[in-house]
Amino acid sequence: MQESRNDAFASWLHRHGMSVRELTCLVNRAIENLTGRYGTVNERHIYKLLRGEHTSPNALMKAALHSVTGRTAPELGFVPRGRQNSDSPAPEDDPVYRRAFLAAATAAGASLTAPSATRRRLGSADVDRMNAKLAALVSMDNKYGGTAELQRHAGALAQETVRLQNSHAASSRIRSELYGVAAAFTASAMWAAIDGRRLNEAEPYLHQAVTLAGLANNRHVLFRVWGHAGIMYRHLGRPADAIAAGEAARATSVTRSDPLYASLALARLATFHADAGDERSALRSIGLAQDSYDRADQTKHRPPWMGFYDQAELNSSAAFTHLRLGKWEDAELHAHRCLALLRPDLERNRALTYANLALAQLGQGEVEPAVTAARTVPAEMAGHGRVSMLLRDFTTRLRSVAPHSPETTSWLDHRKAAA
Repeated sequence: MQESRNDAFASWLHRHGMSVRELTCLVNRAIENLTGRYGTVNERHIYKLLRGEHTSPNALMKAALHSVTGRTAPELGFVPRGRQNSDSPAPEDDPVYRRAFLAAATAAGASLTAPSATRRRLGSADVDRMNAKLAALVSMDNKYGGTAELQRHAGALAQETVRLQNSHAASSRIRSELYGVAAAFTASAMWAAIDGRRLNEAEPYLHQAVTLAGLANNRHVLFRVWGHAGIMYRHLGRPADAIAAGEAARATSVTRSDPLYASLALARLATFHADAGDERSALRSIGLAQDSYDRADQTKHRPPWMGFYDQAELNSSAAFTHLRLGKWEDAELHAHRCLALLRPDLERNRALTYANLALAQLGQGEVEPAVTAARTVPAEMAGHGRVSMLLRDFTTRLRSVAPHSPETTSWLDHRKAAA
């Protein structure tokens, strides 16, 4: 059968002025970020994708291309494996959820879940395959947020990783690494529940994740777990518990060896202190977070779940902090700075930032630009847990500030149409 050139993929390269050699290098670096090992993709692989000789990259390649381009596989002109007719609609085009991407994540380590009559010895390749699944989950969360399906998938992968160890032999090092991956999957499930505002489902994951991270003796995952716990307690209206969890994250040894982790812990603590009404501690924490960020080595290899934290995310935390303190102008400034730096693949974070920008502008009485910012949130994100909560808050405040303005009427009509 004659191949058909992948115009979508070629168009992306052309628009960004990127050569095949440059893309190959970026893809291999993305694979290194996902698995800890530099990729083995060569230029010939990329040319085959462009010519349409290969229409469906494997799961790891898809995750790497998504990381580099910020585009899903269908957006780059690829089709799910097993689908020969590209005219048929791919499940990944479903605006409700991209199920095929999760299926691809599962396929990245499918050989691990197949029943085995013989007991074998686990090795680094098994850890790498599970880490590829974790990277795919993180990529999905960055783009679409903590859906219920992602939560269930992450929980199932955690159970799978634990079962894997009980059915096969492994060295103490491999066993420790797999417990670490299981803890990271559990933390992802916990975060999906928090992000989707299913808070009653989040807390059980906390205890599981702490146990698994302890078995792994993995300080990085323990840092992540306590950070998520702080956000969970914040949304549960327990500011003292949020601060305690934030301090636990800050006290993990990884924050002493890597300033980027210290910066993230401090940025989150700033929002927790702001919730508690402690302006002095909140502003001090956000300042220290910036100082730590400036000292961090941005080229250092870190787990894929730390990939979201950059200067844009720090500005987002600062915007949250100033909003909670009622410092509207500062909140707007940091929201604009965040949007200027935000990576294209972080769609959930972009929606959150526009919602925060709208609140900051409304706090200054700027009704028209506030409504414009709120309307920028995509419809598929407006119903998402934390984004939906912020937009409900915006609607309530807008009705109070300008109940009879045409902008308010326009916004309410917009909300009804999107419902």
